[in-house]
Amino acid sequence: MNTNRRLAATFYLPLALLITTATIADEPFRPEAGKFPPLEKSHAYRGELVFVDHANRRGSIRVEGTGKFYRNDPHPFALLPYGIVRYHGAPADLRDIPLGTVMHVRAFLPPDPKTSSVPVLPVDSKSKDAGHYRGTGIFPAENHILLLEDEPSHCLRERLVWNLHEVEVKNGEGTIAATRAPKQGGNAKPAEDVMTFDFATRIWRGSERISVARMIAEEAWPVSGKKCLGGQPVLLGVTWKPAPGDGLSGAFTRLHISDIWLDDAAIEQAALFQAEAHKVFIRSRWMPAWVDAVEYGKFGRATVTATLFGGMDASLYADFQKGVQAQMNGAENTLKHAGGHYGPSHIASNGQITTITKADGKIPLGSSGIQIQFETDLIIEGIRPARVIRVRPESWPKRQIPREEYVNDSLEERFPTPAIFPKY
Repeated sequence: MNTNRRLAATFYLPLALLITTATIADEPFRPEAGKFPPLEKSHAYRGELVFVDHANRRGSIRVEGTGKFYRNDPHPFALLPYGIVRYHGAPADLRDIPLGTVMHVRAFLPPDPKTSSVPVLPVDSKSKDAGHYRGTGIFPAENHILLLEDEPSHCLRERLVWNLHEVEVKNGEGTIAATRAPKQGGNAKPAEDVMTFDFATRIWRGSERISVARMIAEEAWPVSGKKCLGGQPVLLGVTWKPAPGDGLSGAFTRLHISDIWLDDAAIEQAALFQAEAHKVFIRSRWMPAWVDAVEYGKFGRATVTATLFGGMDASLYADFQKGVQAQMNGAENTLKHAGGHYGPSHIASNGQITTITKADGKIPLGSSGIQIQFETDLIIEGIRPARVIRVRPESWPKRQIPREEYVNDSLEERFPTPAIFPKY
């Protein structure tokens, strides 16, 4: 296995081990503060990302239900504090995901409806018929997300591939018939999907990006008409955009191919670039965690035990070592820093990491399984048991962050109102 493949494997294999055997919950589940919820109790759905409020870790998804997809109203969601985002098989932030991307979701009821930053719905909402040809399943009450991942991330985690069966080209655009199936094969016969593509579709081969025109010039695809592709295994990026035709031909529900990764090297390179971008982001915003316990001493001294959140690149966790100087700052459930007119370091508690503990056995999704003890001589108000915090090892840079990514004393800033979302 080459270096790129080893790096890419570390991005998604741990999640595969955690999730592959999980089942989808029939009954709604509400997480508790200070506890990572069991994945098997989550509700699964997918849809098109249509709005993002990245600073508050929330947005809207057009959820795929039983009816005409294009008619479905955007459905608001919020990321749990420990919620994980994956893009191109690597860790990501909401700001990294292009609008229109079809995302796979694992979500729960709001942990505390009174402080939810998105509308709270009746727990049976996903079973109600929305009418107007929209069907059921498009407004799940489970709108607090534990795992949000794009199509290639979903396939890598579940060890799936798309097998391309036939391409039809007309004037540089057209359709591809494909099935999504286990990479190792099996006896099941998956249903065939027909998706559109056009000149904007990106095709990746090794470290090279090629065009639809290049595929035609190389005679891999026809200039016009149909060609059998023989079940060619690839990974696909999936979006939605208006398709030609009428409802009977699937134009109202048909998905669109944004990217095709023709080989392992291509997706591994995409994962590597995304992972590097996310590492830079986390080092500038600090590692999120929550407080397990606080042991108070005299004159402001305290020892804080905290669990680092999961889903990050392994190199970030490696920077947390015994004896390392660090800073710890209070944060809200949106992961916004508390205060800090001159940057998050302004009012953060300074101290040292005195202990690192790594959990054995199965680690729940959302947790890194890494617990730290941090000693400070001046603890701040925001560092209390079950509260969300952010931590910065001294080796990470001190950076100013945009005004929308920290809060002062306003309750509205701490828990952003869901009033920005329409009431359907």
